[in-house]
Amino acid sequence: MYLRPPPKIKVLEALSTIADERIKILNEKYAEVISSDGSRKYVVYVDLDNNEVCSTDNGTMLRGYIGYPIIAVLMLKGKLPVNKVIANALKGINWRELNERYKKYSIVEEHVKEIVSKRGINPQLLDSFKERVYGYIKRLKFKLNPEKCRE
Repeated sequence: MYLRPPPKIKVLEALSTIADERIKILNEKYAEVISSDGSRKYVVYVDLDNNEVCSTDNGTMLRGYIGYPIIAVLMLKGKLPVNKVIANALKGINWRELNERYKKYSIVEEHVKEIVSKRGINPQLLDSFKERVYGYIKRLKFKLNPEKCRE
C-alpha cells in the first residue's frame, strides 16, 4: 500500500519536532521520535533506496498517510527543506494537546499562527514554507512496510 500525502499542517508539526530535538537517529534507516507532550515514542523506518517507510504514529498506521515523524526524519536527513527561523518559532508547541482540544486541523493551525505571530514571525511565512514542502511530499511514493516497525 502506498501512503497518501498528509494533512498540510503535518509539515509544521514535523518542523516543530526538529526544533524541539525530539528525533533520535538510530542508524541509516531507523529513528525514534518523541511526541510533543513526551507521552509517546514512535519507531520510524525510512528506506530511500526501496521507497519503503513505516512509523508507529496513528497518521501512518491507521489513516494511511505519511505521518509527521516520517516527514521530520526526511527533513533531518536533508531530503525535505528545513527553515530554522520558522522551526524556532514552532518550538515547544504541544501539538497533541491542540489536536485533541480543537479536533480540527484548521483551528489548530490558526492557533499555531497566533503563537508564531506573538514570537515575531509573519504567519504567511508558515503558509509559504508549508506549501513548498508539501509540493515535495506530494511527489513522494512511499510503500508502507509495517513489518519494519514492530516494536
